[in-house]
Amino acid sequence: MLGKCTDVSDYPVKVKDVIFHIPYLANEKKFILWKCFWPDCHNCCERQGRLPLTSDDLIAIGKGLKYQKTSDFIKKETLIATWKEAGPASTDTIMTSINLKRKSDETESDDGTHIPCRFLDKTGACSIHPGRPGVCFLYPFSTWLENDNDRARVHSTFQFTGDCPGFYLSETLDPMKEVLKEYSVTIYDYNMKYTRTTREGFSLANFV
Repeated sequence: MLGKCTDVSDYPVKVKDVIFHIPYLANEKKFILWKCFWPDCHNCCERQGRLPLTSDDLIAIGKGLKYQKTSDFIKKETLIATWKEAGPASTDTIMTSINLKRKSDETESDDGTHIPCRFLDKTGACSIHPGRPGVCFLYPFSTWLENDNDRARVHSTFQFTGDCPGFYLSETLDPMKEVLKEYSVTIYDYNMKYTRTTREGFSLANFV
């Protein structure tokens, strides 16, 4: 959708500790906002490209799947994948992380492809919720950290993958104010957990 628009600008909105970058269409004088259609829609669970895990996820999901040892859970239920993410200011980040297998026989060659999650049941619910991966709670947002005078700033914007039907136009941000408040906590907490995961050696990020 946005690829065909030439009047899109970035409208930063700070909510608690997160700066949201909301697309604004100048010609229409409207924002692009979002609402979730679950349980009628669960495309995010059917078309996720990967499920990177934090160190907290490794413990919580392992226990939820009845593993006595986290090491056994990692060996049987996860894989290591490396991928490139576009970052701010035309920079790219090479990410390496432990990922939850979306299907029991998933391999590294499946990374980035759309695979229905094996934990999605017939009613459209997650069978390991609320212990599902932290990254699942972020959708439809993506997020990144930026160094601002030696202080980490958390940023977030929509993922426009073409999979989610929940985007719509609005003249104001009012319909999403409560949603942004809720997500600001989720997104900030996830960034702190993922940063700790990197420090603990369970993930790696290289800027190129």
